[in-house]
Amino acid sequence: MTVLELDSLDLAALLCSRVCHDVISPVGAIVNGLEVLEDEKDPEMRAIALDLIRKSAETASARLQFCRLAFGAAGSAGASIDTGEAEKVVLGLFADQKTQIEWNAPRTLAPKNKVKLILNLCLIAAGAIPRGGVITVTTREAGGASGEGLRISVAAKGPNAKLAGHTPALLAGVPEHNAVDAHAIQPFYTGLVARAANMTLHVIAEADVVTIEALPALALARTETASAVA
Repeated sequence: MTVLELDSLDLAALLCSRVCHDVISPVGAIVNGLEVLEDEKDPEMRAIALDLIRKSAETASARLQFCRLAFGAAGSAGASIDTGEAEKVVLGLFADQKTQIEWNAPRTLAPKNKVKLILNLCLIAAGAIPRGGVITVTTREAGGASGEGLRISVAAKGPNAKLAGHTPALLAGVPEHNAVDAHAIQPFYTGLVARAANMTLHVIAEADVVTIEALPALALARTETASAVA
């Protein structure tokens, strides 16, 4: 199985398209609210417009802060990121939505790519429960406090929870027709981040629950070897 290698310029362009897609809606709402303020004299309507602007600005800010950490550099190569900051941007992203977050991850400094992986898995989990539900983030350190042995589990629980059919292949880096567009770039990028972090992703689908686990590749190899010997 050959993993698709996307041209760096194409990857950058597709990720930029994804970020623009995430922020264009609240920014557009801000513009609409400002237009109402210019033309409207009624105090009640002006109050509604101001509330729209405030909420839309908060949404745009939350999405940009999340994207900065999930897709951006967020420090130099090899840098660590505070998982508390990751929790903050996830809670901010879903603050006004029907999806709740249960964060069962102790605060620590973890390798940059593993924190980015957690954030991107949260986006995929949210897509699995479009009608709302609970996303549970759990981490466990199996190799000391360095973050190198970090094990990650992100579970989405909600009515008819289900990943899009193409998502597992995109996570594995083997998209259908060997092509990726702006709609598919986020799960494909998640797979790239997982491999860069030397982690293997596993999808577990149960009744109304979808769980994606990220395990250190070396630990997984040892487990499989032990099972084969047994």
